[in-house]
Amino acid sequence: MEKFVGGIKISHPERVVYKNDSLTKLEIAKYYDKVKERMFPYLKNRPISVLRAHNDIGQVFFKKHPNDISKFVKPVVIESGEEPYFYLPNADAVVYQAQLGTIEFHIWASSLPKIEQPDIMTFDLDPDQNLCLDKLREGVRQLKNLLDQLKLKAFLKTSGGKGYHIIVPFSSSSGYQDFSAFARGVAELLERQNPKLFTTNIRKNERNGKIFIDFLRNKKGATCVCPYSLRARDGASVSFPLSWNELDKVAPNEITMAKAIEKIKNKDPWQEFFKVKQSLSAFAQSEKG
Repeated sequence: MEKFVGGIKISHPERVVYKNDSLTKLEIAKYYDKVKERMFPYLKNRPISVLRAHNDIGQVFFKKHPNDISKFVKPVVIESGEEPYFYLPNADAVVYQAQLGTIEFHIWASSLPKIEQPDIMTFDLDPDQNLCLDKLREGVRQLKNLLDQLKLKAFLKTSGGKGYHIIVPFSSSSGYQDFSAFARGVAELLERQNPKLFTTNIRKNERNGKIFIDFLRNKKGATCVCPYSLRARDGASVSFPLSWNELDKVAPNEITMAKAIEKIKNKDPWQEFFKVKQSLSAFAQSEKG
């Protein structure tokens, strides 16, 4: 029997994608249809990579170059002579991606037409598996306090995994080199302030009892999971935007697909995200001065 979601035909709608949660491809498409208007502003004109499952989440693969071009998939050439990346031109394209088997959406830090000027900075706080949730939340608060001292407005979301993401929007930046250097500088300053809790060492065996501050998502070509994206993990968790007063109430993997559908009925905790006017270029100039 044919099924349509948002006007898009869903093939094999009965296929169980999350086997342990009994969630089908049709339910995933319906989820993305419900959240697409909230989600699309973070995808708009932004190169993406997607994690797809042609069968179930036990068999996934990343896709960052398009197989075909349509009204739902637009190519973008980043470097001359290289294979093009792609972006989504409209909100309906989110559902179309679900039809293609996409589970996760990962976004670049920059968007068209200013592809060389990143405007979304990500700090991924990835805790050691033995670190308690209270310590992780303490680390999140310390990073927020540091950003507050730098007069930078930041936003919080669940990762859908072990940690939290702190996202800093910018209205302008001078380029990826300064952008990634600034993110690294913030992470290293936090590590110096509290070396017992934080590390910037990517090696997992160096994270014993600590939080790895992943600042590497701020380089050209690197990505971060998009707000409202499902994660291809048992439980069907979502990387979901939170208000800061929810930090102590919501665990990093607590927002499931079902809970996300309920939460989008509430006020958007990130409704000011694209209204924030803070310039990394201006910040860097004031620091030099």
